Amino acid sequence: MTMSNLAYDAGLDGGETSQQDIAAMQALRPIPRISIQAFCETEGVANPVERAGEDRRMAKAHLKAHMGGIATAIEFYQSAPTPNLILLESRSEPTQLLEQLTQLSEYCDPTSKVVVIGHYNDVGLYRELIRSGISEYVIAPVSMADIVSVISSIFVDPEAEPIGRSIAFIGAKGGVGSSTIAHNVAWAMSSLFKSEVVVADLDLAFGTANINFDQDPAQGIAEAVFSPERVDEVYLDRLLAQCAEHLSLLAAPSTLDRVYDFDPDAFMQLIDTAQRSVPLLVLDIPHIWTGWTKNTLVKADEIVITATPELANLRNTKNLVDMLKRLRPNDPPPKLIINQAGVPKRPEIASSDFADSLGLSPMSVIPFEPQLFGNAANNGRMLGEMDAKNQVVGMVNEIAHVLTGRSEIKARKKAGLGNLLGKLSRSKK
Repeated sequence: MTMSNLAYDAGLDGGETSQQDIAAMQALRPIPRISIQAFCETEGVANPVERAGEDRRMAKAHLKAHMGGIATAIEFYQSAPTPNLILLESRSEPTQLLEQLTQLSEYCDPTSKVVVIGHYNDVGLYRELIRSGISEYVIAPVSMADIVSVISSIFVDPEAEPIGRSIAFIGAKGGVGSSTIAHNVAWAMSSLFKSEVVVADLDLAFGTANINFDQDPAQGIAEAVFSPERVDEVYLDRLLAQCAEHLSLLAAPSTLDRVYDFDPDAFMQLIDTAQRSVPLLVLDIPHIWTGWTKNTLVKADEIVITATPELANLRNTKNLVDMLKRLRPNDPPPKLIINQAGVPKRPEIASSDFADSLGLSPMSVIPFEPQLFGNAANNGRMLGEMDAKNQVVGMVNEIAHVLTGRSEIKARKKAGLGNLLGKLSRSKK
């Protein structure tokens, strides 16, 4: 057993993740591929341990929780190998706890690390545990964020290079302009902040990033997805097309020469490699619901949903928000962009009603500007290159500030939900 340092005194863990825990989780790096076994004496510890195992940052780790404390662990490891990490809850008083740990050490592999979750706030006990080689002593009660944090403190190298932030854009419906917004926000990030940005066009059959950026590279994202074993930083760099000084593109082939059916984790190697290479990765995700799109969204650091202000978009956005809340309980909700607002003669849902029905404040409500968007698309240029002083360009720049943490969404006073969701439920009958 080896040792770090630090004792924790955590708050109670309930069924919902607190805003404080969500904020703490955002700063944590993904846990590497390790095996973890927990032996819990109380539901108050077992519940946050199990929830920690379901968090996206623990996707590569394998965590198994058992009821029963150190005595159960001793019996278990008499006939089983020890994992990379053992989490032990104990309500025993200090002397008995130390005796139990000494007995357990007879069955532990020297490379296995041990974290003890105790119920005694005793400095003498803590020091003795350190001397005996325990990795951490955590004082109950604990939260889900405490569990992930303590694992991260042991297995994630604090000196490691920072991992880039992934931002996934998806449309609530086809044709809402999600790809156009994604490309322009990526360009704004690279030009405003002089930060390296990679755009990955994940719509291999019908992707438009190559057109929007006026690029026709011989290779792109298809080579990476169909040969994941070759993907590393050097290979990825060869596949990138330079679009601007700080902006690169992983272009889709945009051909129908083959079908593009993928396994749920098909893009994970590519995304992991890209995040080690650049500080910002923009994922342009097509409007489909498959295993790989679901996985890509779940594991992204930030999600942006683009929708137009009409009923089908509201229904689809609500379904996405509700599903992602269940799949990502320890992350903030997706960001919302309402696009193409104010189309002449088109009946629309007021942007305030649309947003309030979802309980979200939109990052931006972008007006219908067909000439600006059309000219930019036809010329393979970004909006900021066509008309830098246009109000839409200012909105895109503000989105870039929000997504990089340089500013926050302005708070809006929430109104009632009105009859919109009632219409949705009636439309299903």
